[in-house]
Amino acid sequence: MAGVVVVGVDGSASALAAVEEAARQARRRGASLKVVHAFLWPALHVPLGPSPLGPPEGGLRTMVQRLLAEAVERAEAAAPGVEVTSSVVTGEALTVLEAQSRAAELVVVGSRGLGGFVGLMVGSTAVHLAAHGRCPVLVVRGDVRTEGPVVVGVDGSASGERAVDFAFQEAEWRGTTLVAVHAWTAPAPEPQDPAEPYASPPGALAEAEERLLAEALAGHRELRPGVVVEPRVVHGRTREALIEAGRGAQLTVVGARGRGGFTGLLLGSVSQALLHHAPSPVAVVRGG
Repeated sequence: MAGVVVVGVDGSASALAAVEEAARQARRRGASLKVVHAFLWPALHVPLGPSPLGPPEGGLRTMVQRLLAEAVERAEAAAPGVEVTSSVVTGEALTVLEAQSRAAELVVVGSRGLGGFVGLMVGSTAVHLAAHGRCPVLVVRGDVRTEGPVVVGVDGSASGERAVDFAFQEAEWRGTTLVAVHAWTAPAPEPQDPAEPYASPPGALAEAEERLLAEALAGHRELRPGVVVEPRVVHGRTREALIEAGRGAQLTVVGARGRGGFTGLLLGSVSQALLHHAPSPVAVVRGG
């Protein structure tokens, strides 16, 4: 049975860009697309129909119908043949989309919606969903491209395993290269013998990190041998390495939390940094 991709819309330009990418995602997956608008006003008992003093086609309900119609039209143009439905759900966007994620393969949102403050690089809805969504969350930001690699951050953690699998699948669907980035910052240990210049042979730490990356990718390469993988081991901070690798990429994929994440912290610092600063769309994939 085909799955469903959900996209949240609010009439903003950012949301319409998300609709187009969500439609392409649905086509790649053989899924349907559900366009969802969270309609808060009924819960606040605000009049939804036209004002007695205004035009008959006015009012909040009509406005919502128009923005949904535009979103559906954009989706059908971006990915002809995909089944597109729309839904208005009473409630606040964070709660509505989190609930929708329970039955979705993927939830797609724009990086900023209506009401976003100037200078605020990513909206609260995107951050909240990345932390609490029950399925992978794709935040459409930066330059949306149909060429370039898929980038994934790899740290060898069990929680990052699903992110690596997601990235391999995306690269396979898109017919592009996968750039697998592993960054490390561990300082060289002090030698136990003061007469020795190194605690371990020169290059041993880098070799160990390269081995970690190779082992993290090995099983996925066997499952998807058609995906060309470019492994990159970088001595530096993960967030900067991934932001740099994402320049020119179609997508950057990260786990919600990597190594060293605090228990109960649902979204790690690397994921948050990418949601705010990545030059291309970002998918955040929570561990099992």
